[in-house]
Amino acid sequence: MSMIPLIVLGAFAIALCVAGIIEFQYHMRSLAAIPLRIHINGTRGKSSVTRLVAAGLREAGIRTFAKTTGTAPRVIDSDGKDRIIHRLRLPSIGEQVRLLNYFAGEKPDAVVMECMAVQPQYQWIAEHQMVQSQIGVITNVRPDHLEEMGPTEDDVAYSLCNTIPVGGTLITGEDQKPLILEEIAKKNGSEFIQSNEAEVTQEELDKFTYMEHPANVAVALDVCKKVGVDRELALEGMHKVQPDLGALIAWNLDKDAKRIQFVNGMAANDPVSTLQIWKFVIDRYPAEGGTCVFFNSRDDRPVRTRQMIELTLEGIKPDHFIVRGDKVSATLQRLHYHSPGTQIIIFGLNDKLENVVNHIMDLPHDTLVYAIGNQVGSGQDILTQISKYRHHG
Repeated sequence: MSMIPLIVLGAFAIALCVAGIIEFQYHMRSLAAIPLRIHINGTRGKSSVTRLVAAGLREAGIRTFAKTTGTAPRVIDSDGKDRIIHRLRLPSIGEQVRLLNYFAGEKPDAVVMECMAVQPQYQWIAEHQMVQSQIGVITNVRPDHLEEMGPTEDDVAYSLCNTIPVGGTLITGEDQKPLILEEIAKKNGSEFIQSNEAEVTQEELDKFTYMEHPANVAVALDVCKKVGVDRELALEGMHKVQPDLGALIAWNLDKDAKRIQFVNGMAANDPVSTLQIWKFVIDRYPAEGGTCVFFNSRDDRPVRTRQMIELTLEGIKPDHFIVRGDKVSATLQRLHYHSPGTQIIIFGLNDKLENVVNHIMDLPHDTLVYAIGNQVGSGQDILTQISKYRHHG
C-alpha cells in the first residue's frame, strides 16, 4: 500500500512533463506563424519605442500587432487601435505566450513585443524560450530596478542583455554602456547597431502630437530601416501614433487669469532619465513664474524615494517642491541645504488628492511644474483631476 502514493505522484509528474512538451510544441508552431518578431527591452522608453516601431511598419503595409506593458498594458492591433488588457490576476511573463499564440492566429507579418520581465532569469526566458526574436532592442541602461538587476549599472546592462537574440540583430540607443551590449551581441552571433539621436531633426520631433524623445525615434527608425522600411514612410506612420499613457505630455493649465505650464514625466521614474527629461523640458519651456517639482512617491520604494529627493534638491533645485509621500520629512530636512531657496510642502499619501491639485493650481502665474515619480493608481488620478484645467485653445 505504501507504494501507491509514489506511483500516483510519478504518474502525475509524467503527465505534467507530457503536457509541458505538448504546450511547448504548440508555442513553437505559433512562433513559426509569425514571420518577424521584434522584442523591445531597456530601462526607459520601451512602450514608446514599441508603439513607434509598430506604427512605422504598419505605414509600409506590414500587417503588425504589438503589445506594450507600460503605464497601462495594451494590445495594439493591425489598424493601430489600442485594446486594453484586462488582468484577473497579477501580471506574469506567461502572458506573453498567450498573446503570441493569439497574434499567430491573426496571420501577422510582424509582432512587436515589449519585454515585461524584470529579474534576469525571466528576461532570458522571455527572449530565448518565448519570443525568440530576429530583432532585439535595448533602449537604454539606467540605474532602475536595482533590487532585481543591480546593484551596479553594469549589472543592469548585463541583465538587459539577456534579451539579445541569437543570430539576429541588436539595436540600441544606449550611450553609456554600449561596449557591454556589443560584447554580448557578438557572443550571440548578432549584428550590433547603435542608434544616433542627433540624426533626428527638431522638425521631425515637432510633428509629434506629444513630447517624444529623439533617442526613442532614432531607435525605432533603425528598426524600421533594418526591416526595409523607408525613413520618410516610417516617420509618417510614427507621427500618427497614439502615445502611451506614460508618454511625456505638456499641458497649459488655466485657472482664472493665471496659467501654469505642466509637464508629466512620471513614467521616467529613475534619477538619470528624470534629470535628462528635466534638461530637455527647461530648454523648451522657460518659466518666468519659477519652477516646481511635484513628486508622487510610493511607500514600498524607499530607495527610489530617497534618490528622487536627492535628485530634485541637488540637481534640479526648483523654486517649489511638492512631495506626496509618508516618512519623507527626515530626508527632506537632511538634504534641504542643497537648495535652501526651495519651498517644500508635504502631502501624506492619505491626504485628499484634490488638495494636492489645488496647491499646484495656486502656484504663481507661468510656473513650470514637472511631475515625477509613480503614475500608476493615484498618480493617474491626479493627472485626471489636473487635466480639468487644461487649456484647449
